[in-house]
Amino acid sequence: MRLDIITVLPEILESPFNHSILKRAQDKGLVEIQIHNLRDYSLDKRRKVDDYPFGGQAGMVLQCEPIDRAISFLKSQRDYDEVIYTSPDGETLNQRMANQLSLCRNLIILCGHYKGVDYRIREYLITREISIGDYVLTGGELAAAVMSDAIVRLIPGAIGDEQSALSDSFQDNLLAPPVYTRPSDYKGWKTPEILLSGHEAKIREWELQQSIERTQRLRPDLLSESE
Repeated sequence: MRLDIITVLPEILESPFNHSILKRAQDKGLVEIQIHNLRDYSLDKRRKVDDYPFGGQAGMVLQCEPIDRAISFLKSQRDYDEVIYTSPDGETLNQRMANQLSLCRNLIILCGHYKGVDYRIREYLITREISIGDYVLTGGELAAAVMSDAIVRLIPGAIGDEQSALSDSFQDNLLAPPVYTRPSDYKGWKTPEILLSGHEAKIREWELQQSIERTQRLRPDLLSESE
């Protein structure tokens, strides 16, 4: 997979992509992540990429031209499955969406900033708008990092134990069951005996029951979605 991320603040993305699973996935050659500074595609001598909005609204808006130039350049190099815009207006990122996107070969993620991008970009160049929640961030860089992490960790080989990803919360519209580790008894806080029994079938049954109970209690909306 290849991820191309377009942003006015590439520095914000340096740390997330240079540590942990995202770094290991790149080192293994499972994913190539390229961060593009939108200012590099500006024709303005001061590398300006924003301007005041028509209509007198407050704030600044990312201009069409540098974004179009950046996306057009990338598309001249390869075909892309999706051109994604990080926006609080978009469909909310969930595990099912992450699963779908992890099967793609090439993705572009455009990070919004200021008051957003000239709407014509969203009309003519963006194929999918994705939000990470009903709130507004300073820019889309953190959303792009969250999205990338959710996608890349699902690529086979990115996580040492691939079964671990399959048992994550939301994989079957269920929250994950509780997990415990050594010591089995800490300050009188005991691990459920079933997990120490070694009886795999009964453990799996207990985990499913716990997942259902936790989902009913904490996120009943997930169960209604699966009906």
